[in-house]
Amino acid sequence: MAAVAAGLALGGGLLLAAWRWLRGADGAGAAAAAGASMRGKTVIITGANSGLGRAAAAELLRMRARVIMGCRDRARAERAAREIRAELGERAGAGGELVVRELDLASLRSVRAFCHRVLQEEPRLDVLINNAGIFQCPYMKTEDGFEMQFGVNHLGHFLLTNLLLGLLKNSAPSRIVVVSSKLYKYGEINFEDLNSEISYNKSFCYSRSKLANILFARELARRLEGTGVTVNSLHPGIVRTNLGRYVNIPLLAKPLFNLVSWAFFKTPLEGAQTSIYLASSPDVEGVSGKYFGDCKEEELLPKAMDDLVARKLWDISEVMVGLLK
Repeated sequence: MAAVAAGLALGGGLLLAAWRWLRGADGAGAAAAAGASMRGKTVIITGANSGLGRAAAAELLRMRARVIMGCRDRARAERAAREIRAELGERAGAGGELVVRELDLASLRSVRAFCHRVLQEEPRLDVLINNAGIFQCPYMKTEDGFEMQFGVNHLGHFLLTNLLLGLLKNSAPSRIVVVSSKLYKYGEINFEDLNSEISYNKSFCYSRSKLANILFARELARRLEGTGVTVNSLHPGIVRTNLGRYVNIPLLAKPLFNLVSWAFFKTPLEGAQTSIYLASSPDVEGVSGKYFGDCKEEELLPKAMDDLVARKLWDISEVMVGLLK
């Protein structure tokens, strides 16, 4: 019996390895397809010190962009920047640059300070990638009293984007890329309890924040028609990142989970391909208000295309972040 179990485990492992290798080849092809030159362009990526953001930063640096890493933990971001430069070595495109700036999306004060510095120091901004996020955390609040997932994933990026819109318009053609999730499908915008003070479910609240990302991107795209600034949202797929640090996996199940995630989850570079594509590819020049996955446009559920809800969410968000009194 033990020999049978060992044989099954070995066979399963080989099958998973083959699957993983084939999927890795597909990811490499997508990376090559997105490899337009970004020389002379400035890109801001939130949450760029790990996961999808780090992978996108490295790839865009290789494509010669000036990449501003907007990160909450400056020390970790500086370490990530050093590692990226060392990993790329001579492959880092001449003219590319990595710059670290402190940005805590759980603090509107920090968002304003970050934007003030960008507007003071940067003559142009070609791409803004709203990538940072928090996933299914216990109930907690931001510095300004917002439920953490809605506050970081939606409101922090809402304020950030609005404060940088002038620079993006002046740099047109420019692009805004909003990282959402397929889990938006399980979210609802409850205007009676946006701050989850009546009830809190960490899974539902994450999904709601991701639905808010898509509605924000659609409404922003509508408002920016004719300006030369495009806005698109995306889902990266299931990716092995530290986003799930608040998800508890039983100790005995961890070996199996690790094997399954290694085989079937995307690597950060594979998961970042759609962000890189929307930030750099000439194929999407002028495309706006769309939703992408695996570098292709995808259909949305009706609730993610509800323009009345999108406009109401915009109006309320403006008040919540202090853009309107």
